[in-house]
Amino acid sequence: MPIKQIKIRKLNMRLKNPFTTSFGTMQDRAFFITEAEDEEGNHGFGESVAFISPWYSEETVETNAHVMEDFLIPILKENKLTHPDDVSALFTPIKRHNMAKSALEGAIWDLYAKQKNISLAEALGGKKTEIDVGISIGIQPTVQDLLNTVDHYVQEGYKRIKIKIKPGWDVDVLRAVREQFPDTPIMADANSAYTLKDIPHLQQLDDLDLMMIEQPLAHDDIVDHAKLQAAMKTPICLDESIHSLEDTRKAIQLGSCKIINIKIGRVGGLTEAKRIHDYCLKHDIAVWCGGMLEAGVGRAHNIALTTLSGFTLPGDTAGSSRYWEKDIITPEVKVESGKIHVPSKPGIGYAIDRQVLDAFTVEEKVFHF
Repeated sequence: MPIKQIKIRKLNMRLKNPFTTSFGTMQDRAFFITEAEDEEGNHGFGESVAFISPWYSEETVETNAHVMEDFLIPILKENKLTHPDDVSALFTPIKRHNMAKSALEGAIWDLYAKQKNISLAEALGGKKTEIDVGISIGIQPTVQDLLNTVDHYVQEGYKRIKIKIKPGWDVDVLRAVREQFPDTPIMADANSAYTLKDIPHLQQLDDLDLMMIEQPLAHDDIVDHAKLQAAMKTPICLDESIHSLEDTRKAIQLGSCKIINIKIGRVGGLTEAKRIHDYCLKHDIAVWCGGMLEAGVGRAHNIALTTLSGFTLPGDTAGSSRYWEKDIITPEVKVESGKIHVPSKPGIGYAIDRQVLDAFTVEEKVFHF
């Protein structure tokens, strides 16, 4: 699958509303859209998911640019590709920088699917024609604001509500939500805000019938999570701790979790995400697809991945209008009764709105092969 050129566009888009977690608050979203083109005029698109600051992982928008331009694209120039899986193997000598790798690999997966005239979901082996989706709600100014927000999304039909928590905004808040919404699937996301000293406090969550608590302990830990999981009935879901199939294997072996959140960017791309999915399916570990405040391209990749059979829990892939006044794809991703219809057109299944893409682009570079 020869490549003619790769274009990298840096975009700056503003979220409709500020999004607050235990790390801080964000509203302006800078990221890259990658575009791989072949000699026949096919175009494949990928999206970077790193943030401006290294609060989620060590990667940032600027490190993504450096690694893509100075290391990863030269590797692609020097090697012939026969399948998108080749990209993951070729990038192995570059340690970590998974979000930079994923941004390029995603464009090549999309290009490959378009060359084969099949959907990205089909290229990955997915079978579903629709997927269940949940919503992620940031920390709100007051409990009543949170209850109103949860009610809004429950009325819209979302299949699961994820609530961000941190010390001082956790047990009592979740208890208030559970009391008002006794039958709604609810999970808590701690973004590494706790330690093992908090076990007695976190054990109170066992009374709230939560689907899971996501990444309660350190971002790079799988050992302490095993101790916490042994002390709690509520399933622990690992997010930031899982960067590869090897991390997955070790976490499952240790008993660190019962659920894993697979984020394409965090694990280095669709190839590794699929490997993790396959391993978890074999070992009866539930998986779901997490979100990183993606624009339409990244959102489309998440949808395609979620069509794999092991994704039995609703993911974070909400509709475009949840985050953006105007998305860069057409049609925009829409949620109907808590479900997203999986597009069947070749590649990601959504067209790029070039006019909107140009409007949000602040910088672009082209690399000829």
